[in-house]
Amino acid sequence: MAIQKSYKENVRVALQSVRSNKLRTFLTAAIIAIGLMALVGILTSIDAIKSSLNNTFSRMGANSFTIRNRGIGIRIGGGGQRAKRYESITYRQALAFKKKFTFPATVSVNTFASQASTVKYGSEKTNPNITILGGDENYILTGGFTLAGGRNFSQNEVDYGSNVVIIGYEIKTRLFPNADPIDKDILIGGNKFRIVGLFEEKGAGAGFGGDKMCVVPLLKARQIMTSNQPSYTITVMGSNPGQTETAIGEATSVFRNIRGLKTGLPDNFEISKSDAIVQTLLENIKWVTIGAIVIAFVTLVGASIGLMNIMLVSVTERTREIGIRKAVGGTPAIIRQQFLLEAIVICLIGGITGIVLGILIGNLVAILLGASFIVPWAWIVLGVVLCITVGIVSGFYPASKASRLDPVEALRYE
Repeated sequence: MAIQKSYKENVRVALQSVRSNKLRTFLTAAIIAIGLMALVGILTSIDAIKSSLNNTFSRMGANSFTIRNRGIGIRIGGGGQRAKRYESITYRQALAFKKKFTFPATVSVNTFASQASTVKYGSEKTNPNITILGGDENYILTGGFTLAGGRNFSQNEVDYGSNVVIIGYEIKTRLFPNADPIDKDILIGGNKFRIVGLFEEKGAGAGFGGDKMCVVPLLKARQIMTSNQPSYTITVMGSNPGQTETAIGEATSVFRNIRGLKTGLPDNFEISKSDAIVQTLLENIKWVTIGAIVIAFVTLVGASIGLMNIMLVSVTERTREIGIRKAVGGTPAIIRQQFLLEAIVICLIGGITGIVLGILIGNLVAILLGASFIVPWAWIVLGVVLCITVGIVSGFYPASKASRLDPVEALRYE
């Protein structure tokens, strides 16, 4: 009972001391808050990016893969290897694969016609940052897109390369803010296209959305493209996720024959699963996580040094108070507990503030990426543990120094 009473008394004295030194408490708590805000904010943002990536690519399904003339080639910083680039996949080769691949799957062929086009409607026009992509009747399915209005290309439109287009949501917002874009005519470069479809809004999605994209029939894309040697991408979506590896093996064999590769020669193309980009990005994001932890650790070390200095000053200023407490029966353990509690309280004030700010910043990123609100319980628990640890480590020496003071000398201190 006496121990519990002394503990409550120490908590009361600790809070009173914190209130009486508002400026010092604020400055120290602010340093701790900044450190934890950086840690929790960055890690929450990373969780939001992961969620956005998984949502974006899960629409393509775990049973799809692509055939390209080069690897994915995503690198962060100077690490990793540059993606290999092989001879372009021609239009004839892509169509030959689509015809000869008899495995039960949906096959789509696409290519970029332009990546910096301007789209016009009347007096309105977009910035010159619109991607024009040529696709066939299966591209919407294999690309993981959903139509918000209109329809897909018909087979005749694909076969004859008609001047029809499916536009991204941002183009609709820019050119048709208060109107239905379906069946309207727009200009892409010097070519007129009739809008037959509108993609559902995807959002930023870490740069992989389709809001700034126009899709035209593949044959039409060949006529308006700016590249002299385009390479075509083949996407295969299997009907059974359990047979993806079998489908990849079959696709490799068929495409090797189309490319004229003899037995023993290595593949001169790349096959990657739909989630390969996600896995590559998540692998690189771990370095950002490590960087956030290092930044927070350095900040917290600085905060702990500042807190220790403040507690040492507090011991010096309150030497007479310590002498009085010892004279009326205060034990070294009680004195030590009092100063440790003060250090922990200051750390918790800064820590809780930093955690709240970090969650708000991280979820602001989540909102911008279209991800759901995230409560990073693991990082919250880690933040609280770090606060208490910093408080104990930085407060231990000043608390020990206070507990070892001689009561007689302390009472004589001026």
